[in-house]
Amino acid sequence: MVSLQPKLSLRVTQKQILTPGLVQMVSVLALNKLELRDMIQAEMVENPVLEELEDSVPVLDDVTRREEEQTAPSEDPMAAGDKKDAFEEIDFGSFFRDYLDPGYRSPDLEAIERPSFENFLSKPSTLTDHLAWQLGAMVMRPEVREAAELIIGNLDEDGYLKASEDELLAAAMPPASAGQAAAMAPEAAAENPGRASAAALPVAADVVVFPLGEQAALPVAGPAPAAPAVERVAAKPPANGLRPLFSSADLQEALELVRQMDPVGVASRDLRECLLAQIQYHQLAHGRAPNKPGQNGTADGILSDAYAIVSDHLKLVQNRQTKELAKALGRPVEAVQAAMDFIKTLDPRPGQRYNKSEPRLIEPDVAFIKQGDEYLVLLNDDDVPQLRLNPTYRRLLNRNQAEKDVRAYIKEKYKSAIQLIKNIEQRKQTILKVCYAIIGRQREFLDKGIDCMMPMMIKEVAEEIGVHPSTVSRAVANKYAHTPQGVFELRFFFSESVQGPEGGNTSLLILKRRVKKLIDEEDSARPYTDEQITRILQSQGIQVTRRTVAKYREDMRIPSTHQRRVKK
Repeated sequence: MVSLQPKLSLRVTQKQILTPGLVQMVSVLALNKLELRDMIQAEMVENPVLEELEDSVPVLDDVTRREEEQTAPSEDPMAAGDKKDAFEEIDFGSFFRDYLDPGYRSPDLEAIERPSFENFLSKPSTLTDHLAWQLGAMVMRPEVREAAELIIGNLDEDGYLKASEDELLAAAMPPASAGQAAAMAPEAAAENPGRASAAALPVAADVVVFPLGEQAALPVAGPAPAAPAVERVAAKPPANGLRPLFSSADLQEALELVRQMDPVGVASRDLRECLLAQIQYHQLAHGRAPNKPGQNGTADGILSDAYAIVSDHLKLVQNRQTKELAKALGRPVEAVQAAMDFIKTLDPRPGQRYNKSEPRLIEPDVAFIKQGDEYLVLLNDDDVPQLRLNPTYRRLLNRNQAEKDVRAYIKEKYKSAIQLIKNIEQRKQTILKVCYAIIGRQREFLDKGIDCMMPMMIKEVAEEIGVHPSTVSRAVANKYAHTPQGVFELRFFFSESVQGPEGGNTSLLILKRRVKKLIDEEDSARPYTDEQITRILQSQGIQVTRRTVAKYREDMRIPSTHQRRVKK
């Protein structure tokens, strides 16, 4: 019989635990120049021991000598007794009592009231802001406005509406308690079995109601086309007493209103709806009824042909099958080609006009400078603050009269400051070692250009400088180098190798460039197949398979042979 009783047992194990200093060293190594500068400034705010070393700030030895001279005992004891400390004459009690008084106002603030500089900062207008401005200029029922705000808030960056009708209607339900939701489920299932699952759905994570404030009615440029009539259905109030913010009819009316806004094609479900909306807009602008055929060669004929092509044969447009389109539509090849040229002028992503990504500021972290026959690596740390330790706090550690808590606090901050300075210096030395290893392997690239890029692996550089590959990966992450050939990311110099001519190795980047060059120079009527490209590369001495060529072609987002073919 096994007896259950508590026992003590010892077990010896080995574990790898990252110390806080090592964690900080790893994180500092992965920062680029701009990120390192922001991190140092944040550390100087939190750690009073750290301060920036500037040209106007004397070195540490001079500061220490001057402080010792000031704290040395005076030869005249009477003069020392008469001298008063101005710091002790400040009445901090009355100062903070007045400062914390809600009715207290400084005379300087009362005399000069300046607006905040934040009021003058410019902010780029997004698609949501542009649509919200147009929505504020329209007159509609509150339910329709609520639905329109929800639609605008759920548009993606391209301007498409990905949320389904059931998700939008689920978001229109006011929040209910757990008991009300449980009681509502069987009643909804009994009344409408098809809608039971949709009513019980929770609000999707990406369904966000866009908040809009009170806006004045502003004129919208250009006449807007009239909204189609929407059949209104009286909504039956739910049995549990919870009334939705809008009904399905209100949602459809709001969707039609949003689709009439600028840019044309916004709030479409897919590419087909987006292009059709733009074609209809051009038809209305030319005074023609939508979907009506026009004469050949005229603008109306091109628009009608483009509408028929996008409506039923969009797949043939993607494959550039002009003859098949002409046969399916019963139209001349010239008319179909003119319609396809017009379709190319349409905007498949109307939301990108307003959701423009801001340009990313790139500042090289290192520079490869050639002096004579050798290359030197210069670390760009002009704007990075140079840190030093504040000597005033160090003197507090040597004073016996300092309180125990004060000494412990200063000691902890000193350790943290010293560790940060060491990690920054370690980052500098690691980046320099990696850059010199890159120069030793990519000398031909620096002298002649990108066509002489040599294959280089992170593991090889790590073995050369004696660190772990993850250290090299962090050292080159998000960092750029200024070279005689231009500014490149440090990770750009690392690429795999394939077997090249005469048994040598060829960089994967060079292989991709050759594949792209062959495709750019091919005959559009008879484009190369992946097998033909493979044979051409093999004739040049590069041993590569067809599957590898197809993979690299897809990585460069180059269409297939069938999609590149242009029939004449």
